[in-house]
Amino acid sequence: MQIGNVKLNGYAALAPMAGVADRAFRELCMDFGAGYCVSEMVSSKGIAYNSKKSAELMEISDSERPCAVQIFGTEPDTMADAARFALQYKPEVIDINMGCPAPKIAGSGSGAALMRDPALCGRIVQAVSRAVDIPVTVKIRAGFDKDHINAVEIAKIAESNGAQAVTVHGRTKEQFYAPPVDYDIIRAVKQALTIPIIGNGDITDAKSAEYVLDYTGCDYLMIGRGALGNPWVFREINEYFEKGIIIDPPTLEEKCDTLLRHIRAVVEYKGEYVGMREARKHTAYYIKGVKNAAKLRNLAFSMETLSDLENLIASM
Repeated sequence: MQIGNVKLNGYAALAPMAGVADRAFRELCMDFGAGYCVSEMVSSKGIAYNSKKSAELMEISDSERPCAVQIFGTEPDTMADAARFALQYKPEVIDINMGCPAPKIAGSGSGAALMRDPALCGRIVQAVSRAVDIPVTVKIRAGFDKDHINAVEIAKIAESNGAQAVTVHGRTKEQFYAPPVDYDIIRAVKQALTIPIIGNGDITDAKSAEYVLDYTGCDYLMIGRGALGNPWVFREINEYFEKGIIIDPPTLEEKCDTLLRHIRAVVEYKGEYVGMREARKHTAYYIKGVKNAAKLRNLAFSMETLSDLENLIASM
């Protein structure tokens, strides 16, 4: 698949998950076979106010390309300025967040709340598309709530204003991540547009990936929560589609080695104090289903140093 002139390998991308899909995790998932990744969402107002934290979220390493920087906000001009600012980090794509359901984001009119104002969505996409010379994409949901399923309308507006691909998460803003996923709306968007459509929602393994691709006809997949503690999901999907085989799940040793590799990178990029506090949630994802997982989780949430993690792994 291509987004404009950007070629994507594989079949699935890592979704932009705030507080999770940081540089360390993106690099890891790309190494395990993700064909594309998107940064944590960056506040356009944060960039306007010279927020150091917002700028840091845009940093991209060579090993995580192709990568998009995702921005959010409500003001077309501010979003355009943020997109221009992002170019210094050399992303392959600028992605516009119109799908985040979090109260902090949607409550301020950004994210999924934008879907209540189709005209504003169009102005934002147009402003950003005109501001940069790289492809612009949009991530949306099925709609704001079950009474306002307007993904097709918003996607058409995005396309007509310059978007070169649209990612559709088949849930409404009000659903957050509760079932069910509406794959019919992803299929409807695909049938209504000519640009590539990326399907998102409850893709957790090769078989669910196959189902979503076949049922919706979408061009590519995006995986969020299905990759938490499970970067192998990308390799599994690639092997299934390319060779028709289902690879064995990772062994406990492989899980432990990958967890340690992941957290060492987090600590390298963010320092031990911040990195080890973030490591707690990641560790909980990796040890899900492991013998004595509840006890191990309790230990994980008190970790403060890399040595603590190494000791926890040694006890598994």
